[in-house]
Amino acid sequence: MSAGRAVGLLLGVAADAALGDPRRGHPVALFGRVAQTAEKAFYQDRRSAGVVHTGVLVGGTAVLGALVQRAARRSPVLEAAATGVVTWAVLGGTSLADEGTAMARLLDAGEIDAARDRLGHLCGRDAAVLDGQGLARATVESIAENTSDAVVAPLVWGAVAGIPGLMAYRAANTLDAMVGHKSPRYREFGWASARLDDLLNLVPSRFAAALTAVCAPVVGGSGGGAWRTWRRDAAAHPSPNAGQIEAAFAGALEIRLGGRTIYGHVTEQRPIMGEGRTADAGDVTRSVELSRLIGTVTGAVAATAAVLRRER
Repeated sequence: MSAGRAVGLLLGVAADAALGDPRRGHPVALFGRVAQTAEKAFYQDRRSAGVVHTGVLVGGTAVLGALVQRAARRSPVLEAAATGVVTWAVLGGTSLADEGTAMARLLDAGEIDAARDRLGHLCGRDAAVLDGQGLARATVESIAENTSDAVVAPLVWGAVAGIPGLMAYRAANTLDAMVGHKSPRYREFGWASARLDDLLNLVPSRFAAALTAVCAPVVGGSGGGAWRTWRRDAAAHPSPNAGQIEAAFAGALEIRLGGRTIYGHVTEQRPIMGEGRTADAGDVTRSVELSRLIGTVTGAVAATAAVLRRER
């Protein structure tokens, strides 16, 4: 049945490219509502409560995925169809590219206030303090990080573990976005979600950075610059995973990323990654092109890996 999984992954990538996110009844949004309800039951300001919360939600999602996969294995066609639908549901490549393209247009037109309003679709930074270059930098960093988190990582886990891998990864990543930050409420409760997301992204983030170096010349970027900046600057980033692909994007686009970063609950002075000029609207457009290409290549690699893994 390895062919069914491989075809399903490719179908999901194609569906995401053609259709974007499901417009109604998105499974990730449904999971978010379930997670909010579960939080009301499990919340206590301590790590052990967060471990239970994360274990129940991610573990339950993995079990559900295993049941779906078991039922789908009756035929390669059914497995391909089920894997394709789940892959489409968990990928976010086209929505990410659409948001990046919209930001590039606003920045290119000098519509800074509109761009500030739009930034919230990509990340949780305080946009009110950002000028055009700051908005461009935040957008490129968000596109880079989400290329790894919302495109490469789901496909890697889909190749390795099929439908349960796709669903459990997306559940863990969604929980991290909801509670895995260092606000007073979630500093302890969200610890387990944040650490699980870090663990699940250790390999995919580095694979995404390597693909950035491979793909950069196709969009007019520097493959050598991506490789050098990744190896030199990634470890200084406070995230063990986001820094990998952000550094690679900085080198690929030959710009500087990092610096003062303000969220609602914390201000960070992040290390500078890359060399040269600061980001602008054109770099946002190039980051979108690079993100799309990385997603396409990852889909092909994931499908090949799904076949080879079963054939060994």
